[in-house]
Amino acid sequence: MYPSLLHETPHPDEQIVLGKRFRLPDSRRIDTYLASEGYQGFLKAAQMTPEQIIDEVKASNLRGRGGAGFPTGLKWSFVPRQSPKPKYIVVNGDESEPGTCKDRVLIQYDPHQLIEGILIAGRSVDAHRGWIYIRGEYRYLIDIMDEAIAEAYARGWLGKNIQGTGFDFELSTHTGAGAYECGEESALLESLEGKRGVPRIRPPFPAVSGAFQCPTILNNVETFAAVPSILRMGGQAWAALGIPKAGGTKLTCLTGHVNRMGVYELALGYPVRKMIEDIGGGIRGGKKLKAMIPGGSSCPILTGEEAWELNMDYDSMAKAKTMLGSGGVVLMDEDTDMVKAALRIIRFYQHESCGWCIPCREGTMWLKKLLTRLDEGVGTVKDIDLVGDLADNMLGRTFCPLGDAAAMPTMSIVRKFRHEFEAKLGRKTVSMAGLSQLVSITG
Repeated sequence: MYPSLLHETPHPDEQIVLGKRFRLPDSRRIDTYLASEGYQGFLKAAQMTPEQIIDEVKASNLRGRGGAGFPTGLKWSFVPRQSPKPKYIVVNGDESEPGTCKDRVLIQYDPHQLIEGILIAGRSVDAHRGWIYIRGEYRYLIDIMDEAIAEAYARGWLGKNIQGTGFDFELSTHTGAGAYECGEESALLESLEGKRGVPRIRPPFPAVSGAFQCPTILNNVETFAAVPSILRMGGQAWAALGIPKAGGTKLTCLTGHVNRMGVYELALGYPVRKMIEDIGGGIRGGKKLKAMIPGGSSCPILTGEEAWELNMDYDSMAKAKTMLGSGGVVLMDEDTDMVKAALRIIRFYQHESCGWCIPCREGTMWLKKLLTRLDEGVGTVKDIDLVGDLADNMLGRTFCPLGDAAAMPTMSIVRKFRHEFEAKLGRKTVSMAGLSQLVSITG
């Protein structure tokens, strides 16, 4: 189970921005928020033009914290403010990526920071209505968020003429039904509109045609939560907390075979070695790092040797042919069975596939069957090769990235740990599950 609080960084030179209120008494309450610079960023934004707000966000080098890492200010600038249609703000709180639990602590301990970020985004594109879409398993967070929204309405930080600024904004929560697919923005919008949560064909993109076919800003919880500090500090000052092309700090979920699991706020560009040894207290039991998932289970895996010399930022991970993703770091020690790890990951994606696209629906099923055979010891060398071929034929052939999310980690595990797959060949320790998979494949 993940620790409930965001851990303090043990180094005094590291600045805590997003989590600075997490350890305050009654941190989720509006009085606590107002007493610690709360809503000051919105009041500043209310005196700025929409263009000035967006320019400030651009200057911060804030990149989307949901996984894709697209520049936030640029994304907001795509919204056609002169459109006669209403504009909307939608928050992606469907935090379903395995290994990721950062948005949870933001809502649990500082929901007003999220509300303020939404207000600033609304002011930047003249939007007056928003929804916070929260995953179905986060029922208790919906209650916390609803309480915060009620406080904001009661104190004049939501509704009509907010704090005399002349800006109106209505906000509410919307629950998902536990579908991983609805973490994809277009499927989320379908679900928000009361339809089946399946992806849309794009273009058009949400900035032009999003919620109810109207221009929409759609970012995840952490992205919106970063915006108030950007307005208070100034974009350049916030950018200086990180590195060029990736400003600020980021919440990182440190899980797996590490001594101190938790959610940590680290500057972009933080060294992986330092994160594991100093922040995480090293690999559990003094063992060696065998593999690392850097940003949630959909990312290509890294060997321990590869990960050890990298930094936690978008470009460094891209050069290593993986992704920073959502910041869900999963560490695996030297005793990890990588065949079972690959099977566990593909089981998740096969279960969560919405079935809309044939390559994903059929590909995840066949990958699960093949990996089950290999894990049970009844596979062949050709099965190992077939896993790679199947995954390769899924890449880029689906409406949404779920097919890629299933294929990329599978391909990387087989490629980097092929010897473990080969070592299981011919063991013939088949269980009833493995036997059923064998029969279904061979007929």
